[in-house]
Amino acid sequence: MGKLPPSLRSANFAVNTLIKTPSSVPHQNIPSPTSKPHYYPKKSQSPKKKAPSNTEPQLPSIVSFDSTTLSDAKTLFNSLISNTRNLPSDNKFYNAILQSFSSNSTLQDSILFLNHMIKVHPPFSPDRFTYHVLLIQSCKSADLSLSPVHQVLNLMTSNGIPPNKVSTDIAVRTLCSSDREEQAIELVKELSSKDSPPDTYTYNFIVRHLCKNRPLSTMNSFIKEMREGFDIKPDLVTYTIMIDNVCNSKNLREATRLLGVLSEEGYKPDCYVYNTIMKGYCMLSQGGEVLSVYKKMQEEGVKPDLVTYNTLIYGLSKSGRVKDAKKFLNVMMEEGHIPDAVTYTSLMNGMCREGDPLGAVALLEKMEARGCAPNSCTYNTLLHGLCKARLLDKGMKLYDVMKQNGMKLETGSYGTFLRALCRQGRVAEAYEVFDYAIESKSLTDVAAYTTLESTLKWLKKAREQGLVI
Repeated sequence: MGKLPPSLRSANFAVNTLIKTPSSVPHQNIPSPTSKPHYYPKKSQSPKKKAPSNTEPQLPSIVSFDSTTLSDAKTLFNSLISNTRNLPSDNKFYNAILQSFSSNSTLQDSILFLNHMIKVHPPFSPDRFTYHVLLIQSCKSADLSLSPVHQVLNLMTSNGIPPNKVSTDIAVRTLCSSDREEQAIELVKELSSKDSPPDTYTYNFIVRHLCKNRPLSTMNSFIKEMREGFDIKPDLVTYTIMIDNVCNSKNLREATRLLGVLSEEGYKPDCYVYNTIMKGYCMLSQGGEVLSVYKKMQEEGVKPDLVTYNTLIYGLSKSGRVKDAKKFLNVMMEEGHIPDAVTYTSLMNGMCREGDPLGAVALLEKMEARGCAPNSCTYNTLLHGLCKARLLDKGMKLYDVMKQNGMKLETGSYGTFLRALCRQGRVAEAYEVFDYAIESKSLTDVAAYTTLESTLKWLKKAREQGLVI
């Protein structure tokens, strides 16, 4: 979400008007964020350079193949070699030609075309990157076995460029991106059995990919097989990936178990690991537990960072412990961390939940005084809180600022705002808010209309029951 322009932060909207007086706030002096002048530099009047009379044929930057047949590709390459002077001496150009052809050809034709390139233009000597073009193509082959991959790996070895860890990484990533995780694991185990194990980057890439796309059991099986079969063990990054995955799945029991295993393996959890577990508690609406994690960090001598304090303040605020959250706002500043919009918005949300929206607005004033710009989420949080507390006039002033600066309404604040307006019989203004939600693309047309319709139905029913006038 974008920050508010300096013109708004320095204007006397201020927050004071929301707290002190119900009088209207003059917004006409607030410049539009689109009103800044644009300056265009004058075009240079330098004379155009004349092209030399004996210009050589220009070397095409990209060679495209209109036909994917091998014979046409050979003809095009022969023409290029014979008609272009001063061909590049490095391989980037030739590798690009091979890559262009391979993108629409079969693997066998690509190999034959490479052999033709070597034959008709001896200065070109394939390097590792050349064969990696073929390796990528083999991993995308329609043949779902590893035969095409083995063919390229054997070709590399027979030509004096045996596959290395980079080759393994390229093959694994390409196979995984093609939804062929099983073949990627099979290839890694094959190479590991030949004393060519993956490096930590490739290993952790597979673990992360399995976390996202396969059941937890698949990832655990891979880790177990690599440990028992090849003595390849998870490192701190691996455990962090696993802990993050189970936290996202709201499985804090497994996260706690992994934290214990991590310690047993001799690794010391770092700040990122603890932050991940804090996030997990927040996702489970157990924000109060973040304080115990924070204390554990201190016991282990792990220094909290900005994310730690933001998560801590968010969790405490969400669980109704706003007083404790406020203390940590001061603690983090004493530790040299500058609160950002996330910090303040989390605290404001907690204050609004406790029924203190004016206190949240006062915090907005302190936030801006400290040079931190509120964002759209900050204003939506305050708008929602003010309307829930039936401070609609102050909510309208806040909405005016949002509207003048093109800030979008969020679903929750939009619905609460409409209901607050209808509760006071200000239906015409509710329709105006609906129009703005559509114009600013805050919500889809259907979502905005559905919310308005349900609000008007609620109003009709409330009037029938005598709940509103």
